[in-house]
Amino acid sequence: MNIDDFITRIEEEFDDLTPGTLKPESVFREVFEWNSINALILIAMVKTEYDVAINAEDIANSKTVADIYRIIEERVS
Repeated sequence: MNIDDFITRIEEEFDDLTPGTLKPESVFREVFEWNSINALILIAMVKTEYDVAINAEDIANSKTVADIYRIIEERVS
């Protein structure tokens, strides 16, 4: 797992993201419409792709794509 693959997975999951838009330093709430449904989609994608559980608090405490990635990386078994 690396951050580039993680970004690619996010861009594939969200139709309103143009491939190549996200960067590790991207503030995900500013890149696309952020709402509870998109949070659930992200949570489900992380569970499916990486078998890691993240929650709303993890997302709330994260600002950038790299922040979310670090949480996942810490929890990968």
